Order: sequence, then structure tokens, then C-alpha cells
Amino acid sequence: MPALHDYVIVAAVAAVVTAVLTPLVERLAWKMGWLALPSERSVHTEPTPAVGGLAMFGGFLAAMITAWRVDAFGGLFPGGWRIEPLGVVAAAGAMFLVGFVDDLKESAPVAKVTGMVLAGSILYWFGVQMVWLRLPFYDLVRVPWDWGPLLTVLWVLGMANAVNLIDGLDGLAAGIMAIASGAFFLYSQHLLDSGILQAPSIGPLLAVIVFGISVGFLPFNWHPAKIFMGDGGALLLGLLMASSTIVVGGRISEKTSGQSFFFLAPIFIPLVILGVPVLDTAVSIVRRAIRRKGITSPDREHLHHRLMRLGHGPRRTVAILWCWTALLSGVVLYPALNDGNGDALVPAGIAALGLLLYTVLHPEVRLRRRQSHHEG
Repeated sequence: MPALHDYVIVAAVAAVVTAVLTPLVERLAWKMGWLALPSERSVHTEPTPAVGGLAMFGGFLAAMITAWRVDAFGGLFPGGWRIEPLGVVAAAGAMFLVGFVDDLKESAPVAKVTGMVLAGSILYWFGVQMVWLRLPFYDLVRVPWDWGPLLTVLWVLGMANAVNLIDGLDGLAAGIMAIASGAFFLYSQHLLDSGILQAPSIGPLLAVIVFGISVGFLPFNWHPAKIFMGDGGALLLGLLMASSTIVVGGRISEKTSGQSFFFLAPIFIPLVILGVPVLDTAVSIVRRAIRRKGITSPDREHLHHRLMRLGHGPRRTVAILWCWTALLSGVVLYPALNDGNGDALVPAGIAALGLLLYTVLHPEVRLRRRQSHHEG
């Protein structure tokens, strides 16, 4: 089994290659005119390169090749490319192309969704699929073979669109994905070390690659951003996280005493870890349905837009959402890493309440103070 330093090597390659390629992609984007222009629904005010996903895809390929050449990962690549890694690479390529084409020229929603379905179908075809599904308040269910393709595609669609929908502020999606993937790596690696998740598993590897890609891209995407990841980057990250969670949450059948928090519904734990983008996705879908708008229609009512209207600047808004993701990740991780001890839920709840009060009340307090000062 790979040791921690083996994963560190892969994550470092992903981060360094992404960081080296991003400035080159930025120059190419300016030369080719691949820019996101300011609009009514955007937050940025200057034309900005919007094809950072190209550098991220390069970082992903470099990391996968590195893992292939590192002996510790030989179980995933016995005598060459095993089916699952090849399927992830093919599906990631298809998903990236869907987003990249949309970045260059906005695609029709039907065409875009069709491409995502194709990427999810590729994953299933190469064996990246759920085996078990634990339903909350019910029991463990073995996924029927004829339901496998549908569940895989729906999982990919949900995760990819969740990441894409939060890519609205500089550094938001990259930071949240770095936190979420790092937490999920620790969780899945713990399951491997405990023998709960069968080795070899590509899940921890994909999670740590997402972490490396996000960290490598973030310095160029922090406010004011020099480049955006675009749909190509957001959909790529979503596809990789979907693949990682499928082979972890969907491959666990053993019940472990003291870890009821995890094993009540292990297939939904990624949704908890990625709670901020998933919540934003659900709210935006309901909002558009109430207004009788298409799911893909743009608006300025996302969580980050609402926070900014409360008085937070772009950096503070991003920091708040990063903190929420870190808190959710901590709540999920602590019971697993401490043999089911849930004592961390109390301080995490207090921290969440404090963060909620800060998020909602602090801007209004500052506004009232300004108003009182001017009136006085």
C-alpha cells in the first residue's frame, strides 16, 4: 500500500505542474482571446482569461503518470494501465472537453448535459461504479446491475454541477475543493489503513490529486484573479471527486462499531464534506424552479452573491465559505479518526454558530455604525 510520502509526491507533482502551466495558459488565453468579459451576472469587472482548466488538466495528467511510475501504486497499475485508472483518465478528458468548449463558445444546455452523461457513462464502462448503497434510516442495499449506470451518471452530474455552480468568486471553488479533497483523502486513507476499504483503491489517489491541482491553481485565482478555471476546470474537479467518492463510499459493506456517523450513510458523506457547494446547488435549483426558469439559467442569487450584498467583500466572502467547508469536514472526520468519538460535535457546533452570527450579523452591525456616525 502507498505510504503518506507517496501521496505527497503525487500531490506535489499535481500542484507544481499546474502552477507552472497556469501562467503559460494565461498568456495563451490573452493571445487567443479566450477571455471572460464582465456581465450583469459576473462579479469581476475586467476581461479575464477563463481557460485555467487547461493547466489543471495538465496537472492531473502529470500526477497520474507519476503515480503510474511510483512503485507503491503498482497495485493500481499491474503491468500497465488497469481498467479503472484508464477509465478515469478517459472520463476526465471527456468532461474537460465539455467544459473547455463551453468556455470558448457557450454550448447549448442539452449538448453540455449530454457530454456530462457521456463522461459518467465512460466511468461506469471502465468499472468505476457503486457496489453498495446505504440508505439513511434503512439498511445496506446492493446496487442492482441495471441501476448502476444511472446512479453513476447522476452522481457525476451532481458533483460536477455543484463545483461549477460555486465557481463565482475568485478562489472560491479552488479553495473549497482543496479543503474538501484533503479531508476526503484523510477519511478514505483511514478506511484503507483500517482494512474497511479494500486495497488497492484509486479513491485516495484521486482525492490527493484534486488537492494538488487546487493548491497549484489557487495563487493565480485568488482575488484579484489573473485567470479563472472556467467550466473546463470546474467540471474536471467535479468528475475527479465524483470518481473518488464512488470507489470509496460505494465500495464499503462492513459495519464498524463506534463509527455510526460514517456508516449510517457512507455514500452521502461526500455530500456532507462538500456541504457548501451542495447546499448552494440545491437552493439554486429550487429557486429557479419556483421562478419557472431553467436549471442552467444564470442569476445573481448564489450564496456568494448574497454574502457580498450583506456587506462582505470578495475575499471575506470566500474566507467565510472556506471556513464553512473546513467545519463540515472536521465534523465528518473527527469521529472516524478517533474511533467513533463524537465529542468534537459540540465545539464544532459552537464554532458553526459563531460563524453563522458573524456571517449574518457582522456586516449589518458595521453598516449601522456607519449610519449612526454619519447621523451624529
